[in-house]
Amino acid sequence: MRRLLLLPTFVALILAAPAVAQPRTLWPGVTYDTAVQFTSNGPVALNVLTGPRPGGTTTLVPALSNETLTGTETLTAMQRRFAGATATATAGVNGDYFSFETGSPSGILMRDGQIASPPSGARSSAGITTDGALDIRRISFFGTWQGAGVKHTLNTLNRPPPPNGTALYTQAWGPETPAFPGATALILFPLPAPVPNADLAAPVVEVRTGGAPVSIPLGGAVLLGIGSAAAVLATEGPVGQQVTSQLIFRPEWPAIVSAIGGGPQIVRNGAAVFRAGEAFTPFQLGTRAPRTGLGQLADGRVILVAVDGRQPGYSVGMTMFELAQTLVRLGAVTAMALDGGGSTTMAFNGTLLNRLSGTERPVSTALLFAYTGVFVDPAAAVVSPDGDGVSDRQSLRYRLVRPATTTVTLTAPGGTVAFTETKERQPGSFQIPFPPSPTVPVSTPDAQPANGRWTLAVAALDEIGQPSEMTQSFTVNTTVGFLSTVPRKLFLPPRGRDIGITWKQPRPARVVVTVETPAGEVVRTLAKRSYRAGSPAVVWNGLDRQKQAVRGGNYVVRVTARNALGTIELTHGLRVQRIVGPR
Repeated sequence: MRRLLLLPTFVALILAAPAVAQPRTLWPGVTYDTAVQFTSNGPVALNVLTGPRPGGTTTLVPALSNETLTGTETLTAMQRRFAGATATATAGVNGDYFSFETGSPSGILMRDGQIASPPSGARSSAGITTDGALDIRRISFFGTWQGAGVKHTLNTLNRPPPPNGTALYTQAWGPETPAFPGATALILFPLPAPVPNADLAAPVVEVRTGGAPVSIPLGGAVLLGIGSAAAVLATEGPVGQQVTSQLIFRPEWPAIVSAIGGGPQIVRNGAAVFRAGEAFTPFQLGTRAPRTGLGQLADGRVILVAVDGRQPGYSVGMTMFELAQTLVRLGAVTAMALDGGGSTTMAFNGTLLNRLSGTERPVSTALLFAYTGVFVDPAAAVVSPDGDGVSDRQSLRYRLVRPATTTVTLTAPGGTVAFTETKERQPGSFQIPFPPSPTVPVSTPDAQPANGRWTLAVAALDEIGQPSEMTQSFTVNTTVGFLSTVPRKLFLPPRGRDIGITWKQPRPARVVVTVETPAGEVVRTLAKRSYRAGSPAVVWNGLDRQKQAVRGGNYVVRVTARNALGTIELTHGLRVQRIVGPR
């Protein structure tokens, strides 16, 4: 975990041990890192996702809750929806500020070049260009519509129109428009993709009046007017009339593939921005709180930052300017804030990464690193297939979201290839046998998996020519197994024999045997020595480290063995019962 000196007032940086630990790799090119620092106001906990320049098998995409602008959804739920449908893996943060009443984002949402929500001219928007650059700027929306007459102002997109105004509703809004008494609605079908600065011509297939909700056709839209605009629509938009709409950005924003709202811009040309002049209150900017940020480094990599807050003793959060300085220290040359406070969330494949100040808040949008390459599911770090029922099985699996030619190679300790195959695969999830088939040579005569480090590598070339590769390593370690205690219950004061603790140990190791509470507190260390291969045994008489009888209740025997293969632990439960009076 990296050492980061973030602010002049930060007097020290305290990182979780060991200081030399590397960031956790989620998939090739994407890492997760954490750091905790002390400031004069208290500790601050940072969570950082770093990904490649968007493009290729890893892209940066906005996600929309429930695939509609109405309603909200948790970040973890959004990621679970993505899994298996459009990406093999996702990691990201919450997105734009939003309305608690409707769930609509405050600013732009643009995906695959299509506008779902217009930008807020008073706040910054972040766009991703075709070449993977992050373009942060203030963009305003201006729309027009024209039927049988002259051009008229189109006031908004997928939002309630202002008095005497018009709004265009697409499927991104939801299944139907809101109700507006006295409104006129023109149902347009088919409508071209709602891209900016283009003529979107569509015929009127139906006219509705009265103001009741109107179903939005798939591939079409509803042009709705209220007040004086309703009469204009009714006059100039009869059935069969061609209506042309324009969704205009000012200034033009060329080459933008996707975009998300938020703000303010907090880093510009590598320098922290103290006052951006955007529509935020001093309270929103100056309060120490959980914060979410987005930035791009000079080499094109993108960072997503979640700062935990509102948790005294763990993390007090940051002001907006402190977040700006943090992103500069991380190397950002441009950066923007996203929604913070109770919305600040970071997750990977539907699992939270940061520590929330409360329960996970449903949000309107999210910003995700999305991976479409081959993804190898995490394997158990240590497996001991010795038949004792503990960590005997290993699950090796990989996933695809695109048809691909895959080559799987499972390498045993010493470099022997224990399993390999090359196949044409359709999207799905695929299991790799472990232990490998006995027909495949391995490094032990009885075809059991050899002790040591194994590596699974899966390479794929998908249908559009995108290569990807991912590996997972794990250790087979059968140094200890078959831990047992006889009897399972110990009576105090002693009645009969002590607890006998035995295990099988096929190879030498340094072994520590402890008795612990269920919470992990060590009650007594029974052994701390090297054992040869064999069947060692120790006993416990129910006394703690001070040679006092322990209380009645549940306890855990833990055997920890260390050798050249690494560390392996076994645990076994037992119960102590205190006897009062004659038995």
